[in-house]
Amino acid sequence: MRVVVLGCGYVGLELGRQLSAAGHDVTGVRRSEEGLRAVEAAGFEAVRADVTEAESLAAVPDADWLVFAASSGGRDAEAARRVFVEGVRTALDEFAARESAPDRFVYTSSTGVYGDHGGDWVDESTPVEPTTEKTRVLAEAERVAREYAANRGVDGTVARFAGLYGPGRYRLERYLEGPVTEGYLNMIHRDDAAGAVAHFLTEDRARDEVVLVVDDEPASKWAFADWLADRCGVERPPKRTKEERLAAGELSEAARRRILTSKRCSNARLRELGYALRYPTYREGYQDAVVAYRERRSA
Repeated sequence: MRVVVLGCGYVGLELGRQLSAAGHDVTGVRRSEEGLRAVEAAGFEAVRADVTEAESLAAVPDADWLVFAASSGGRDAEAARRVFVEGVRTALDEFAARESAPDRFVYTSSTGVYGDHGGDWVDESTPVEPTTEKTRVLAEAERVAREYAANRGVDGTVARFAGLYGPGRYRLERYLEGPVTEGYLNMIHRDDAAGAVAHFLTEDRARDEVVLVVDDEPASKWAFADWLADRCGVERPPKRTKEERLAAGELSEAARRRILTSKRCSNARLRELGYALRYPTYREGYQDAVVAYRERRSA
């Protein structure tokens, strides 16, 4: 199959590697020279284009499967709207209008759209309650990815990622040094985030669905930090309750919102769809990072 990955970054590069290895014809779309070089280094075709500029997408080859994995670059809600909402519409308008239109469209979203559930479990049937302007934009983009895609004759799928980690994004120091605030971590290794999307496409699963892409075990931040410290051979980090961190008054608004947002994400639907996790929990997913950390300390 011909696959186009729009915004071929952290997850998109791994998705491209997996699909290329399976024999598919992959094109990765990036805006910058650095991004294009990363795609080429991953071993598949790179094309410069911008999802917010319709005319630039004309240079991108036709696709049987179209994946939207673009990032807003950590900018504000208005920038996020241009990329995620308007960018999805622009991409669908461009590719669906072609003589050889895509059969599938996958949009990568975030579990941030759930908002706060007081530590309770959430799944695909749980109503989304975004608490920030940016997560409200993400929720709107999810609707566009399914409803607008359907209107253009394309089956849309939303892959709702938990917190991504993996090579280059282990962030050990955050948990080893602390202080670590109580709450839950919902995580997915980069390779499984990409693997789940590849599974939806290659196994023809999850058409017109939202699927939570998260590992088997929402982790207590305190338990995770202690496990990590023990494996790395360092002292366990200091802990703080939510009340203690909030009372200290040292948090940015974004950090404050993260602390006040708690949920446990279920991957039951992902399992029902037949995806087998390579890294079922953080224990498997952080092994390479732990080994590398211990080697650096002993060098």
